Amino acid sequence: MGMANYNKNMFVGVGGAAAIHLSHHIGAVYGMERMMGIAWNPLRAILEEASKQTTRLPLLYVLTVVGRDDASGDLVTRGLFVGDGYTAFAKAADLSLKVNFSLLEEAMDKVVVYLDPEKFRSTWLGNKAIYRTRMAIADGGELIILAPGVHRFGEDDEIDALIREFGYRTTPETMENLKQSYNLRQNLSAAAHLIHGSSEGRFKITYCPGGLTQDEVGSLTLALTLTFTRTRTRTRTRTRTRTRT
Repeated sequence: MGMANYNKNMFVGVGGAAAIHLSHHIGAVYGMERMMGIAWNPLRAILEEASKQTTRLPLLYVLTVVGRDDASGDLVTRGLFVGDGYTAFAKAADLSLKVNFSLLEEAMDKVVVYLDPEKFRSTWLGNKAIYRTRMAIADGGELIILAPGVHRFGEDDEIDALIREFGYRTTPETMENLKQSYNLRQNLSAAAHLIHGSSEGRFKITYCPGGLTQDEVGSLTLALTLTFTRTRTRTRTRTRTRTRT
């Protein structure tokens, strides 16, 4: 989506599963590198067009920007924006970019992410480690994911089967699989997830799941450069990236 909220909450929120799947898919195909932190993008343009078609329904948006207080570290409201159209959202997004994002002067060669085993039990959730760091990693770099709690791919059997069948591959490969598979076309959110979980061949991913075998992980050809390492015990050292991209 680039920047969340505003009319996304209206049209995607009440649009049901079809709207959720399609919006996720459009964003993934367009490319997160061209969307993250950017208020105006093709998906937002679609929502703006939807707003124009609902002029008989009065809508007023109240948007808040929340960030850490520099002195106390507590979460505080840094901005409040009220309006019935894009202008209020654009101003809120501009402030959020300054308050909620940490921008790096240069990309990182190596990133290590630790996934709390109590929260991350599948790659469906655990692959946030990939798409939340992907923009910050240099070409030819490496992402190491320590995931002692991960023991499956999807949160349910249907998604798990789709991930096992198609794997985390580059966008062109996933789009080709989409053409060939009726089941994948029926779940565009799964297709979007497969794209988000790829490095697009730019960098190496070393995935260290506690509950998956080497054959299971290796069969996915994750990002085309996956290296498997199994974690058997909970590590005491936690290194997290705190860059929000």
